[in-house]
Amino acid sequence: MVTFDRRSHAFAALLLAGLLGLALFLLAPRNVHAAEVDSARTEVSDLLGRKVKVHLPVRRVILGEGRQLYLVAALDTQNPIERIVGWRKDLIQSDPDTYNAYLRKFPDIARIPTFGGFEDGTFDIEQAISQRPDVIILNIEAQHATEDARYIEKLDALGIPVVYVDFRNNPIQNTEPTMRLFGQLFGKEERAEAFIDFRNQQIHRVTDIIEKQHPPRPSVFVERIGGYTDDCCLSFGNENFGLFVEMAGGNNIARRIIATTFGQLNPEQVIVANPAHVVVTTANWEAFAPGGHWVGVGPGADMTQARKKLAWYTRRPAYAGIKAQDDQAFHAIWHQFYNSPYQFVAIAQLAKWFHPELFADLDPDASFRELHERFLPVPYESGYFVSLRQPEVKP
Repeated sequence: MVTFDRRSHAFAALLLAGLLGLALFLLAPRNVHAAEVDSARTEVSDLLGRKVKVHLPVRRVILGEGRQLYLVAALDTQNPIERIVGWRKDLIQSDPDTYNAYLRKFPDIARIPTFGGFEDGTFDIEQAISQRPDVIILNIEAQHATEDARYIEKLDALGIPVVYVDFRNNPIQNTEPTMRLFGQLFGKEERAEAFIDFRNQQIHRVTDIIEKQHPPRPSVFVERIGGYTDDCCLSFGNENFGLFVEMAGGNNIARRIIATTFGQLNPEQVIVANPAHVVVTTANWEAFAPGGHWVGVGPGADMTQARKKLAWYTRRPAYAGIKAQDDQAFHAIWHQFYNSPYQFVAIAQLAKWFHPELFADLDPDASFRELHERFLPVPYESGYFVSLRQPEVKP
C-alpha cells in the first residue's frame, strides 16, 4: 500500500501553477486544438446536477472513497482494480474484511495509491494530478470542501473532470442514478442496468408486502456506528437507515427528532420512546477503536463472538427498561449497508426482525449470495447481521 504525505493547500496551489503546462502537455493529444479535445468528450450529469465533459469510457479513475469499489467491482468484475489509479483509504480502515477478500484474489490492490479526504483537508492534489486520471469521483459531502479550496477550478484547468455521486445522504433516491452514472463512465451501461433491476426486485419483495398488508409498525431505535465511539445516542433521521426502517415496516423513533440524515438523541428521549427494537449499525473498527464495543459483523464474522459483543448494548443506560430490553430485541447489522448499492439486504433483514411471520420465507443471506454470484468477483461469506433474539422454530 502506497500512502502519500500530507501537503498544505498553499503548497498545492503553488505546485499546480508550475505543473499546469506539463499536465496539459501530458493529458491532451498532441497537435490537437483545445476545442477539438473538448469536442471529443461526452457530457454527463452528476448527482449535483452539474454538466461535466469526460472522455468515455474512462480508463484511469480516482475514487474519492474506496468503498465505491462495492459498485466498481460489479461493473469491472473480471478485474475491478484495472482502472483505479488512486483512492481514499477508507475501505482499508473501515471495512478491512472486504478489503482482504479482494486482496486475496487481486494482490495488486495493495499497490493502489491512497489519498486522504477532501473533507478533512488531507487530499493530496498534486499526487492526484501525477496519476493523470480521466475523472475523479467524489461523494457529494465533499462538495463544500472542494469549493472552499477551489479544487474543481484547479483540476478543470488541467483537464481533470470531477463528478459527484451519492450512496449516503439520500441513498434510496440517489443510488440508482449513481449506478447509472458509473455505468456510463465505465462504458458498462447494460451491466449497471442489470444490477439496478436486481436491486429493485429485492427491495420490492419487502415494500410490496408492507404496502399490501399494512402490518402494525414496531417502534425502532437505530444506534449509528455502534462501537466506533462510546457516545450515545447517534442515529438517523428520515433517511438512510432511518428510511430503511420505515420501508421494512418499522417506526423510526428518531425521524421526527433528527431533521437531517444524521444526528443524535439523548438517552432520555430513547427511554421515553420505549422502542421495541434496537438496531446497532456496526462493523470491524479495530483500526479506529482497538478492542472497542463494536460488533465485528461483515464477511466471515464469528457469530458467537458477535452475539456476545452485542449483549453489551443491553446494559447501556439509554436502554434501561425499554421494551427491546425485556424482549431481547437487540440486533447488529453491517454499517456499510448505509453507503453502498447493497441497501436491499439491510431492508430485507430489518423486515425479518420486525415482522418474522410476514417474511418467514425471505432470505437476505441468499439474496446477497446471489448478488455475489451474479455480479461480484469474490465469493460470498455470511456474517453481516446478528440478533440476541433467536428465531422461533415452529414444530
